[in-house]
Amino acid sequence: MKIEINHTCEDFTSYRAERVKSLFNAETGYQWQHTAELPIENMDWQIGLIVGRSGSGKSSIGKAMFPGVPLYDLYAGWNEDRPIIDDICPDGDFDAVTGALSAVGLGDVPAWLRPFKVLSNGEQFRAGLARLVCDKPEIAVVDEFTSVIDRQIAKIGAAAFAKSWRRGKGKIVLLTPHFDVIEWLQPDWVYNTNEARFYTRDCLRQRPEIELSIYRVPGTKWGYFKPHYYLDLPMPIAAQYFICFADDEPVAHLAVCPMFQGGHYRATRLVVMPEWQGIGVGTAFLNEVCRLHLEGQGRCGRKYTTLFHTSHPQLCRALRKSHKWVQVSGALKFADKSKSIKTLSRSAINGGMKHGSGGFGGHFRAVQGFEYIGDQELC
Repeated sequence: MKIEINHTCEDFTSYRAERVKSLFNAETGYQWQHTAELPIENMDWQIGLIVGRSGSGKSSIGKAMFPGVPLYDLYAGWNEDRPIIDDICPDGDFDAVTGALSAVGLGDVPAWLRPFKVLSNGEQFRAGLARLVCDKPEIAVVDEFTSVIDRQIAKIGAAAFAKSWRRGKGKIVLLTPHFDVIEWLQPDWVYNTNEARFYTRDCLRQRPEIELSIYRVPGTKWGYFKPHYYLDLPMPIAAQYFICFADDEPVAHLAVCPMFQGGHYRATRLVVMPEWQGIGVGTAFLNEVCRLHLEGQGRCGRKYTTLFHTSHPQLCRALRKSHKWVQVSGALKFADKSKSIKTLSRSAINGGMKHGSGGFGGHFRAVQGFEYIGDQELC
């Protein structure tokens, strides 16, 4: 595919325009030309990237690649009076929408209930990607990809989007001035407008590895992650708290409490910070903490399996697909919390403390339960 760009405008002859021409020898300032060679006709590809500095022709090439296909605007066409969960593919499947939001890294459930206009820049970017995934165009060209967001969100968001997009069959060309997303996106081909150079995925370095560290911390650290948790529950009884770090940055949280009467631990309050969602950090962290408990590195050294309950559709699907987990329950209606209230009250009295009216249960969430078994086989 050979694309020739020839832009012209009026050759202005004002005093200042003529003076600029004479000072800087800029006689052809009203013309701009660029020829791009993109040998993609016989390639089997899904994601292409055009990258280069501003003014180097990215948008012009993107517009010329597929005549009749306009540039896709991630930020246009949103309804100010609807939450994004209603605004994305309103006549489509609910699970497909929630799955797309989670897949591109917008797993922060409270954000789903807000209109697009009040979301942060990073949330708007990911919401736009989720809408694009749900729209499922055969061919799309997206301008200013990752241009207006924090670079950490840009890199993680690019990786999350690529993973989600490759589940479909469409072709997409992304235009960006930022080279830092290339290794995270892992496109099938790249065209560098600065150098007029085309290269394929074989020439790219592998996606950078993320080294994670896990520390046990006091329960007071929960406050840092609480704004991103979609439930409002009492603090779990006798829990130990764990935080996952990437370098020196806290990226995920998990609490684990004993259920020794049933021969289990219970994991709860899994939270992944928004800028790290979509690339599997949460499930990797959850698996490792559960593995440590199964090997006897939890409270009292008990080698017990861990139970985990969630209503998050994407996380449920991930755990069902994993051989390390088995599904053990699936409540599709609300539960009576009166028994929980009595148990908590009795425990408080025995400990010489006061207990309020709170308890666990009594919600209308479709909660699904899973048990971490690691690499062992069930009989």
